Amino acid sequence: MRPSDSEACVPLRPGEFSKIRQLAYQTFGLDLRTGKETLVSTRLQKQIRLSGSRSFDEYYRHVIADRSGESLANLIDALTTNHTSFFREPAHFDFFRRVFLPAWRGRPSLDIWSAACSSGEEPYSLAMCVLDELGVSAAGNVRILASDISNRVLSKAKQGVYSAERFEGVSISEVRKHWLRGEGSCVGSYRAKTELREMIEFRRMNLLEVPAETGPFPVIFCRNVMIYFDKPTQTKVVERLAACLEPGGYLLTGHAESLTGINHGLDYVQPAIYRRPGGSAEQRRT
Repeated sequence: MRPSDSEACVPLRPGEFSKIRQLAYQTFGLDLRTGKETLVSTRLQKQIRLSGSRSFDEYYRHVIADRSGESLANLIDALTTNHTSFFREPAHFDFFRRVFLPAWRGRPSLDIWSAACSSGEEPYSLAMCVLDELGVSAAGNVRILASDISNRVLSKAKQGVYSAERFEGVSISEVRKHWLRGEGSCVGSYRAKTELREMIEFRRMNLLEVPAETGPFPVIFCRNVMIYFDKPTQTKVVERLAACLEPGGYLLTGHAESLTGINHGLDYVQPAIYRRPGGSAEQRRT
């Protein structure tokens, strides 16, 4: 007997919630605090049905036994909210255009990391900035690594297709410059032009398990994901991100995320923007 819709909001028993909580925390750093039992129960009902499980305990055993990791990724997908938009937190993109890109214009190649990129609006926004400021001829020298823990949102991001409503706040000229209007069954949507898509490499990545060879990057965007972590996990993630920065490189976090109390070794630049010490004199003046 599968869980019915009427059972969707029944909180997990303490032992069940503890198992899910420990699994989410140990594998992804997700901090599910006491009091979220009903929320977790509700969000996992669909996954329980899809797995054919008849209880939370059976579902938990199913996730643990799935060596592909897909069930575990689906569990985290269900428990987190992937909310983003084009040019979200505009001050960051203003800094990227006005300060960062001019300072690095002469580089033969430029690597950018959009960590926890969700459904892709952030890396596509960065790619638009690059093309606007450096021109199409520079596109071949720029790589934007866009990573997320969720296969579901990465699949959507790779398609590079978004409904017209997602472009609210983006100028019509900007949309026309970088996006193709959908036709036929895709009316009401836009698809990223080739030069935009070719700059971005999408990759599944757990921020708690960043490969040692990742980077170094002159700039990393990692925004609005650390709100899901407790302070010890935030510290670990920031340490890993800082280690992936070049000397003089920038880390941009969400405006609602504070690095206060975290020993990261980065210099404060302005709200939600930090820089690794070092680099050229030109970089230090920015």
